Amino acid sequence: MDIATLLGLVVGLTMVIGSIFLGGALSSFINIPGLMIVVGGTLAAISVAFPFEEVVQAFYAGIKIFASRKVRPREVVDIMVKVAEISRREGLLALENIQTENATLKKSCQLIADNADPALIRDTLRIEITSMKRRHKVGQDVFRGLAAYAPSFGMIGTLIGLVQMLAQLDDPKSLGPAMAVALLTTFYGSLMSTLLFLPIAGKLHARTMQEILHLEIIFEGAKSILENNNPRLVYEKLSSFIAPRERKYER
Repeated sequence: MDIATLLGLVVGLTMVIGSIFLGGALSSFINIPGLMIVVGGTLAAISVAFPFEEVVQAFYAGIKIFASRKVRPREVVDIMVKVAEISRREGLLALENIQTENATLKKSCQLIADNADPALIRDTLRIEITSMKRRHKVGQDVFRGLAAYAPSFGMIGTLIGLVQMLAQLDDPKSLGPAMAVALLTTFYGSLMSTLLFLPIAGKLHARTMQEILHLEIIFEGAKSILENNNPRLVYEKLSSFIAPRERKYER
């Protein structure tokens, strides 16, 4: 589980709820009609803006950011060095038998075993990167859309509340509570946008950049193995992708 993501969300909610408790009753910040306007309106708008299957995929990707294990570039480099060791010890054809859940790595090993031209490997992985960026961008755009729609519907809820408040000007005692209810929808929209939707979109973008880096390492590793399958030389080339403090060849 990605502890940082979960911790950030919990701490943010705790700070907001804690400040409400210190300033008054939590019940004064609960308004069901306001939640209906913001949550329902935001979901309805995003369903109009994007195909339903893309919205479902985006929410699935949003859930995965709490559970995905972070793979460090150093680990990908180590994997490619192990592939180089196998190819040098057993020959390129031995890479056909490598078992891995990473489809891109499996495809790269197959291309190396076939002694494919480095240009073909480059083109293949470029297509993989472009396709992945396009798929991931949909999820990011959905959450950016949610972040834009939520405050807008919060303002719509505030306007509705103000209209209802102005309709009761003959009762001055009701103006204060009515104004508080009207402002709650803006609070809901801003909170969801700032604490939930925008951070999730940012995390999805960060994950995409991380996966692109992994694919770049796989590509350069595959090309290096074809050119010279010396594990030491492969590591020296791929070590440029990782931080200097993590560069340590122990084989």
